[in-house]
Amino acid sequence: MASRNAALVTAGSAGLGAAIARLLAFELGMSVTVNYSRDAARAEALVKELRDAWVPRRSDDSGLHPPSFHAIQADLSQKTEVIRLVDEAAAASGNRLDVIISNVGWTRMRNFSDLDDGVDEDDWDRCFSVNVKSHLWLFHAARKWLEESNAREEGAAVFVSTASIAGCKPSGSSLPYAVTKAAQIHLVKSLAVIAAPTIRVNCVSPGILLTDWGLSFPPERLEAVKEQNKLKRFAAVDDVAQQVKTFVTSRTVTGQNAIIDAGFSL
Repeated sequence: MASRNAALVTAGSAGLGAAIARLLAFELGMSVTVNYSRDAARAEALVKELRDAWVPRRSDDSGLHPPSFHAIQADLSQKTEVIRLVDEAAAASGNRLDVIISNVGWTRMRNFSDLDDGVDEDDWDRCFSVNVKSHLWLFHAARKWLEESNAREEGAAVFVSTASIAGCKPSGSSLPYAVTKAAQIHLVKSLAVIAAPTIRVNCVSPGILLTDWGLSFPPERLEAVKEQNKLKRFAAVDDVAQQVKTFVTSRTVTGQNAIIDAGFSL
């Protein structure tokens, strides 16, 4: 029997990453590997949910194995860990990876408007490592698998990165976060040029999402952002996940950054 298309979702145990993992599993019928950094119990709970709730959309004579679901720990600020993650994820999914969702990010809560609070060198170094270099390392490590995917089915290989509206409009949790998210968006566009025509590369830039991370902002700051959003509500996790699905399934879209921010950047 043939293997199903397989996806790797980094930082995938909760929030947006978990929503994307569910969508890839349930709506697209993919095998999914969920990467996590620290919380093994949460990642394993998601994997159990995927295994228990998945309902085959194809008949038994489809010629495809049932999807498989796995959780793999890795610290994506370390290049060697990124390489190990890709190797283990590919092996767990039948020696294939067709879709990479590069969802990891890092910041430290600072006062964006206070320059003195925005020059901490450790913040800059870690933001650059996680928000820029980790996505480059992941693409580089996964490239051979994605090229093999395209050889099996033209247009199937895709790399989708999660950036931020802070990379499009100066704003957000910190100055280094905003600047490195802008660099991440440009990295995605550059990789789309380098990887064409075999691999599609796109990114999404959400506004504040009411995930565990979004809820860490002070309530008064959240209310101020909500009022600034033209729709007077927050961007929805499910909307961002659906945009990721569109990038996964749209065979002629590459080098694009989709802003989903309830009108914050207008």
